[in-house]
Formats: sequence, C-alpha cells, structure tokens
Amino acid sequence: MQLYIRNGRVVTETHEFEGGLLVESGRVAGLVEGNPDHAADEVIDAQGLLILPGLVDAHVHFSEPGRGHWEGFRTGSMAAAAGGVTTIAEMPLNASPPTIDEDALALKRIAARQSIVDYALWGGLVADNRAHLDGLQAGGVAGFKAFMCASSTDFPRVNDSVMRGGMEQIAAFGSFLAVHAEDEDITGRLTADLRNAGRTDRLAWGETRPVDAELTAIEAAISMARLTGARLHIVHISSAEGVDLVTAAKRSGLAVTAETCPHYLFFCEDDLVRIGPEAKCAPPLRSSARVEALWDRVLQGEIDVIASDHSPCLMAEKTAGDGDIFRAWGGISGLQSTLPAMLTAGRPRGLKLTDLVRMTTGNPSRLFGFHPRKGALAIGADADIVIVDPDAVFVLQAKDLYYRNQHSAYVGSAMRGKVKKTIRRGITIFNDGAISKNAGVGEFLAGAGSYQSIRAHAV
Repeated sequence: MQLYIRNGRVVTETHEFEGGLLVESGRVAGLVEGNPDHAADEVIDAQGLLILPGLVDAHVHFSEPGRGHWEGFRTGSMAAAAGGVTTIAEMPLNASPPTIDEDALALKRIAARQSIVDYALWGGLVADNRAHLDGLQAGGVAGFKAFMCASSTDFPRVNDSVMRGGMEQIAAFGSFLAVHAEDEDITGRLTADLRNAGRTDRLAWGETRPVDAELTAIEAAISMARLTGARLHIVHISSAEGVDLVTAAKRSGLAVTAETCPHYLFFCEDDLVRIGPEAKCAPPLRSSARVEALWDRVLQGEIDVIASDHSPCLMAEKTAGDGDIFRAWGGISGLQSTLPAMLTAGRPRGLKLTDLVRMTTGNPSRLFGFHPRKGALAIGADADIVIVDPDAVFVLQAKDLYYRNQHSAYVGSAMRGKVKKTIRRGITIFNDGAISKNAGVGEFLAGAGSYQSIRAHAV
C-alpha cells in the first residue's frame, strides 16, 4: 500500500516546510518538499493543514482489567485516535488488580489487545512488590511508577526504604522510575486540618496540596536518584519551581526528566471553582500567576514531556464532590484534548510547533526507547501521522468524546486546532470526526529508553 500525503505543512522537531510524506508498507518512505505529483494507491490533499507525527501519550489510565466501567482500552484508544494520539503508555493503576506482578501484567496484556493505537504498559513499584520487579521487566513493561503520597486506589505508596531498593533494582536492568511527587506528611496533615475545620469548598482541595508538598517530594526523589544512580522521571509537575529542581538536577549530571500536563497550562485554580469537581486533580490546578510561570519553563525548553494523565471515572464519582470537594474523584479526563488544548493555549504565548512536537512525540518516544520508530517523521519510521486544521475553532461538547464516560473538565471550552485524520502505521484510524471501520488493532511495545537521547534533543 502506497500513500501520498501532499500539499500540507510538515512539522518535525527541528523544522517546518511546505510539502508532504510518502508512505509505503506502513512506514515513512520519503519526505517531499513542495507539491509535486507522485503515483500512489491513495492520495490525501492536506492543503491548509498541519502534518505532524502522531502523539505519544506517556501517561494514561485505561483502568482495565477490573475497572472497565471507568474506561477501557477500546474506548480509551478511540479517544486517543480522535485526539491525534497514535501511541499510549498505560499506567499500572487504576486497574484491579494493579499491574504490580506478573499475573496482573498478563491480565493487562490481554485487555490491551482491544486498543486501536499502539501501546506500552507501565509496571508499578509499591510497598512491597520488589520480588516481582524482575518479572515485570521480563514481561515487557516500559517503565515503573510509584506514589510518594497516599493514592485513592489499591496502589500503596512507597516509603524511603522501598523506593531506594526499587530504584536500585530498576537501575540494574536499565529501566527507570516515574514518581507522583507530593509529600505525604504535608498533604496528610493539611487535609486533616482542613477537614477538621469543616472545609468542603473547592479551593480547600488546593490548600491541602500546596506547591511545597510537590517541591519536598521532588527534592527527596532527586536525592534518591543521586544515591542509587537510577533514571528518574517526575510526572505531572504543576509548578515552575518543581521544573527548576529538575533542571538543576540535570545540570548536576543526574538522569532526571520532567513531565507536565495540558491541564496545568490550560486551566488555573479559578477554573476548579468555576467548573467544579471535573477539574479536580492531583497535584491541583494552580493560580494564574503560577500557570504563567510554568508556561515560561515550557517556552524555555525545560519540560521534556507533555502527557495527558488521562484519569477517567464514573460521572457519579465526580458529582459526589459537588457539596464536598474531598469526596470527588481526583483526576481529569483529557486524552482527547491534549493537542487542541496545547494549540489553543500555546499559540498566543508563542509556543513553536517544533517544540510542541518535541514534547508530545519525540521525547515521550525517547523516554521509552521507541525513537525513532515512534514520534518521528523520518524515513523508516512508523507512519504514525496526525493531520490537523490549526485554524478550526470549536467548542468541545460531551457528545464529541469517545470516553466510556463522556465527561471532562474541557467540555464547554473554546478550542482551536481540530484533528482531521489520524494514521497509525499507514492506516487511517480516525477520519473527519469518526473512527474508521477498518481501524484494526494496535501493537504492544516494550523497552526502556535512553536519557542521553532525550538530552541530546533538548532546546
């Protein structure tokens, strides 16, 4: 099968040009400048549209097995395709059982066969499953995830001893650890204090999880990385100060990477008050001033990865917090909105498309060792492509969502940048507002990435 995508604007990590791509047997066969004719079985005219690598979302929760009523690989991957995402890495929670041993990984791999996008699977580090880490690695997990604060699921947080031992093991077989960095002592104490004071309002949620809790945990994780020599990835950083800690660690020679999420760049804490529990997440949304400071770090090239942290639930688990914010599920369903959210919020701030591609495609691929097969428009790479109308303006509606539970903090937002087509390994899986009938299924990806590769492509 030969495919020619022509007459668009191609964007890679390094440059943009008017032209297109040649695809053969599911791989990129050539980059074409200008608009010459080429013989092909299928031709797509992308006039006025952007041609980008398919997004690689390093942080999604599809909740299967066990909690498929929250989300699932089928519905979650359909939402991914609708959002221009062609590869996802699915977290070890909130499945039941969580992916913390070999048996749970086997169940997860069976559930994942429903995905229409390519996928990797995270393994978990909890207190205490260190005896199972080697088995998870042998089973193909792409990395490991741990919580430094209490989780609301059956995924126990790690203490210092478990974290250090786990990092030593993970480093020994060449993988890396991602951590949810919020300090349990701070968040636990403040939560108890505010609950005892009768606080149930929406702003109370953020007051129990201040930036100091994030910074204390990031500092502790970096210290542990220095002791163990392990690669470390800090997920969903919500503050410029947190990014600065990672940047300083990089400059000292440590293999540490920084991830943030679109919702920390699109919303602020005022939106939690306005929207309600749909906008509750952990770490919480920050003040508008802190949002702008975080944007400064994005524009300076200090963020390695932008990922959705798609964290779905039943609508009832959100509305439970209408009168008491602490009772609501803490997570935002956002997988389908990453690209338009970043185009919408980034355009007026001067975000370069090449930098957006680096943070949403190239570096996530490098994190897991998938690059250049994934996240690149280069000869020989998988033909994972998203075609976007950058000028299309729309208001997101619940009916547009492919999630199993059609709700999101982004519903009602005016967005710019609409996905027209999503192509996975040369096959169109999303086309003009609909999932393709012949989308097929995704492939399982395993591997551990290279920090040196990520840093080589830093701004």
